[in-house]
Amino acid sequence: MTVAMTGDIPTPVLQAKRLVKSYGRVVALDGANLELYPGEVLAVIGDNGAGKSTLIKCFSGAVIPDEGEIYIDGELVRLHSPGDSMAAGIETVYQTLAVCPALDIGTNLFLGRERRKPGILGSVFRMLDLGGMREAARKEMSELGLLTIQDMTQAVETLSGGQRQGVAVARAAAFGQRVVIMDEPTAALGVKESSKVLQLIRDVRDRGIPVILISHNMPHVFDVSDRIHIHRLGRRVAVVTPGSHSMADAVAIMTGALESQQTEEEMSRPSPSQTGLEAVGHVRSGSMTSTQAQAPGP
Repeated sequence: MTVAMTGDIPTPVLQAKRLVKSYGRVVALDGANLELYPGEVLAVIGDNGAGKSTLIKCFSGAVIPDEGEIYIDGELVRLHSPGDSMAAGIETVYQTLAVCPALDIGTNLFLGRERRKPGILGSVFRMLDLGGMREAARKEMSELGLLTIQDMTQAVETLSGGQRQGVAVARAAAFGQRVVIMDEPTAALGVKESSKVLQLIRDVRDRGIPVILISHNMPHVFDVSDRIHIHRLGRRVAVVTPGSHSMADAVAIMTGALESQQTEEEMSRPSPSQTGLEAVGHVRSGSMTSTQAQAPGP
């Protein structure tokens, strides 16, 4: 992936500026901003009703914002449908996975993008190239380390929860040329399967595809993310890193117990590892910064 630079800061792969979305009197997004930089995992956290899902649906084309702009690699785009989003190289792994349990792994990987056999068999008789799709699926699953699944003709309903999640991630990685968005990927999984999915996220990032991770699981967020976007009341209130803030700090900011003093410019910066900039973490509760707060003595 070619990384464009503006000064010392890379151009965001995906960017939202001042997004607004209302449902009657309910304001889901209230001037929301977001920047996703090349080669990073950006976690998006927030309380229920904060507007996280609406924000992500704007990127996936499922929701059209009332106001605001979305940029891909610095160019303004209009995403009016999920098809527009996929054509732009954005793939979304929903919490419900969006797989067909009765179909095999190869068919699920190419769901909506089925390949047809070459020649007259495909053009006239419209026969699917099942063998080619299964072979491509095997290669993609192997690249992501899902070697426990050997038979691509196996129905998805026979797989474990972690393996099903792997199929959904493999599909996103196969077609997500620019961005992969994952919505609560470990919500219904056990410890072992969750660990495997987190490794899949790292593998996708290491292949050069940035990832947006929506999760309520703070240990998972701090384990795998490079930056953490904190969403509250329809807008971004802070961006922290696992190195600059603790889980307790992130939860406190998310709930409003701590107030962030970051400016929009500070929140829009990439992680220090990408630019060499020092981490910015101005978070106050009254007059005390979160890094100064200590437990009271006996």
